[in-house]
Amino acid sequence: MYLHGTSTIDDNGHLNIGGCDTQALAAEYGTPLYIVDEALVRQRAREYVEAFRASGLRFQVAYASKAFCVMAMCAIAEEEDMSLDVVSDGELHTALKAGFPAQRIHFHGNNKTPDEIDMALDADIGCFVVDNFIELELLNALAADKGKTVNILLRITPGVEAHTHDYISTGQQDSKFGFDLGNGSAYSAIEHGMKLANLKILGVHSHIGSQIFEVEGFRMAVDKVADFAVEINRKLGLTFSVINLGGGFGIRYTEEDKPLPVAEYVQAITDAIISNFSAASYPLPEIWVEPGRSIVGDAGTTLYTVGTSKEIPGVRKYIAVDGGMTDNPRPALYESKYEAVLANRADEAAEETVSVAGKCCESGDMLIWDLELPRVQRGDLLAVFCTGAYNYAMASNYNRIRRPAVVFVKDGQADLAVKRESFDDIVGNDVMPARLKKPSMAK
Repeated sequence: MYLHGTSTIDDNGHLNIGGCDTQALAAEYGTPLYIVDEALVRQRAREYVEAFRASGLRFQVAYASKAFCVMAMCAIAEEEDMSLDVVSDGELHTALKAGFPAQRIHFHGNNKTPDEIDMALDADIGCFVVDNFIELELLNALAADKGKTVNILLRITPGVEAHTHDYISTGQQDSKFGFDLGNGSAYSAIEHGMKLANLKILGVHSHIGSQIFEVEGFRMAVDKVADFAVEINRKLGLTFSVINLGGGFGIRYTEEDKPLPVAEYVQAITDAIISNFSAASYPLPEIWVEPGRSIVGDAGTTLYTVGTSKEIPGVRKYIAVDGGMTDNPRPALYESKYEAVLANRADEAAEETVSVAGKCCESGDMLIWDLELPRVQRGDLLAVFCTGAYNYAMASNYNRIRRPAVVFVKDGQADLAVKRESFDDIVGNDVMPARLKKPSMAK
């Protein structure tokens, strides 16, 4: 059994996280329940910050809030000297509501609306990552209306695509994001952006994939970005002060996953930056990265209560839990794999193979296939590991199921960070047209 972060098994055979008994957490907060190991979140953040400090380069580590965006997480990111990457007005509002410093916020997205841009301009955020020519013009016009000049990075597709163990030097051209480096649109965007009076180009942004377990893709991306920076400087006279290399750093979901230590990713990136830019006699830029999953992914555990079961002799045994694709759509969307234990009997040996089904009215609502567990009983607690990234963030009210609560645990203390939705929350935005109201409803 692989235990992440502060997870332990106590003398009663219960899974503990952050010094808190998961059975006690279930009793107090109910299930499904997202549990966040705060100490592990902070450890991951510090691994990035400390590795970049050791490089001697100027840097920003921006937490990619799309992975998991709640006010408590924004507060931790600020305390750990991180910047923040947002991709919507909702994420921006969450960050500002949490008191996150606006100058350390970067706004991403391939289709920012005028209202979103206005909101970010009014908040005086630190940087926009511009994705296309329409946005260049729109942002410049809206900034001019407010008498402001804003910092921007241009998102480019460098011709490097990396996922898990594979990297492809010709990939990523066919993407909804960014200006393509290979066909000249990135050069044209820089050239045009330099003419827009209310935009200040700091540099470029590059993102090559997700769940990356190698460093070669990052090295290749740095090579291409550095060559582009030198070309722009030589032909247009602009020196990039910032290079953003995005995120994509992998984590361990199952034993098949072999992520590198954070320091190895960072050293590969910083060594490549120093080598390429020094060789070109180019001023060393400030380096930005955007880890999200690798900050919160393995710090999250989802706790469920087992309900019914169904055994098909010679085929499969299903157990059903009180959550599913509404709190974790990733298995249905991506065939994502997870590990899990019975949280209330974590010290017992496996006796059977089961597949974990969710409660939604969908055949595809399956969380885990072929999981080895002790003989499962109704009322057992199932703890699914590594659900900190893109689980709460992608949760829905399908079947009008209420979204779970979120608790942060640390040093034996559990703090509610998000309340479980109520039935009134479910219908809170519903409006009954007057012509459909019955007399009893009008009272």
